Amino acid sequence: MKTLEHQTLLYDEDCPLCQAYTTGFIKAGMLDKNGKKPFSKLTDEEHSFIDFKRASNEIALVDNQNKTVIYGIDSLLKVIGNSFPWMEKVGNISPIKYLLKKLYSFISYNRKVIIPNKKTEQNVLQCIPSFNYKYRIIYILFAIIITAFTLFNYSVLFQDLPKGNFSREAILALGQIIFQSLFLLKFDKKTVLNYVGNLMTISLFGSLVLTPILLLNQFLEIPEIIILSWFAITVLLMFMEHFRRIKILQLPPYLSYTWAVYRIIALIIILNLYV
Repeated sequence: MKTLEHQTLLYDEDCPLCQAYTTGFIKAGMLDKNGKKPFSKLTDEEHSFIDFKRASNEIALVDNQNKTVIYGIDSLLKVIGNSFPWMEKVGNISPIKYLLKKLYSFISYNRKVIIPNKKTEQNVLQCIPSFNYKYRIIYILFAIIITAFTLFNYSVLFQDLPKGNFSREAILALGQIIFQSLFLLKFDKKTVLNYVGNLMTISLFGSLVLTPILLLNQFLEIPEIIILSWFAITVLLMFMEHFRRIKILQLPPYLSYTWAVYRIIALIIILNLYV
């Protein structure tokens, strides 16, 4: 790999994904040993030429010699393009770069609901992305679609239970959001949408856990008891993850129990209306 020297990526130390790919660049030799730096460790000199707000939303690449900065997808393309020039050329083609920027923003603005972290008082300067309603709503809709698609396909595996459909599963996912939001009426909109974002990440996590059974079923005939047991384990893991996130978000613990109650109510309704 060709090393891009005298360049430093400012990363969010509370974001595992940010830590992983910045460390990966250094280990691969794409950046030198000083190629990454926690956002919270910015010096007074760097304060004078770095746009903090933008750097919180888009990872910044600092040229330590010229004291210049590029942000977001441009910084990543420069690092990767130094070793693979063709990738930078492809990435800078207008339609492709437009899509890459949208994808980057989708992940960056939602990274704190994808992987939340505890609030810390230690660092005065924290790399917290701006709250973006558009990308949060898109993320929630994306999660609803993936969850509904996965649950619909998983329900087909049960021979003795009512057959599902995509619309029903989407309504159930949306109903969960509405039901849980009723217990958050005293909180502001941002807190509610942060919670809903985490809620839908848990649903995506559940969909991911169910996926191996869906894939294996394409090649093997899986006993229904295993299918049902796997689903029960998935729900338990989701409950545990919900409980963990509630503690991180410093929200009322009862939200984990109302989450479980909604699912029990939904199951009862399905068994009574669709049998």
